Amino acid sequence: MSETTVNGTDAAPILRLEEVGKTYHMGEVAVEVLRDVTLRIHDRQVLAILGPSGSGKSTLLNIIGGLDSASHGRLWYRDREMTKFNARELTAYRRDVVGFVFQFYNLVPNLTARENVMVSTEISRRPLDVDQALELVGLSDRAEHFPSQMSGGEQQRVAIARALAKNPEILLCDEPTGALDFATGKRVLRLLVDACRNLGKTVIIITHNAAIADVADHVIRLRSGEIVEAHDNPTPAPPEEITW
Repeated sequence: MSETTVNGTDAAPILRLEEVGKTYHMGEVAVEVLRDVTLRIHDRQVLAILGPSGSGKSTLLNIIGGLDSASHGRLWYRDREMTKFNARELTAYRRDVVGFVFQFYNLVPNLTARENVMVSTEISRRPLDVDQALELVGLSDRAEHFPSQMSGGEQQRVAIARALAKNPEILLCDEPTGALDFATGKRVLRLLVDACRNLGKTVIIITHNAAIADVADHVIRLRSGEIVEAHDNPTPAPPEEITW
């Protein structure tokens, strides 16, 4: 199978997948959710992974993030083969390399915004300052508020601050605007794009919303567990200008 290179560069990729597949077994029934995905992802880029529900987007993100393992194929982080990681190496990868942003925030309800962010800094080897992370997402004045005292958009921004505070190389975002209104969703996209452009993060966003592809440097589309399209976007749109 030919390899999908999502930014057209010959530089070494930060992530490389080679014929990665995932099959779940339910009794005697085998359900194949990823089929021979071969892909190179390069540093400091925004990648949008599009596809309808059931296309394999979340499974792919979980495998990249070390939350799930491939049934077959190989995966590299820089020059290290992740498919050969032991439990300790996989834990270190999740702790030090990746930050997660989910659709439904997953904040601890009885902790303030600052305390929710602080949780991630306590497990990181090289964290950002908590107040710096909150400033990056524009929530310095809400640092002592609890999730119940914040809007959905503010909670998502706390979740982004929490992910950034780990100071990861890669931000993995699972439908980060899915629970938000249009205006708030664009503000969250702006934060993610700025994390790439200004902080040098590699940002991977999975979504079913095709409009989000306009802000990305590169786009792949999944259907039935396979990559059916991949292209570069030489002039990504500012998040403020997209419509959906």
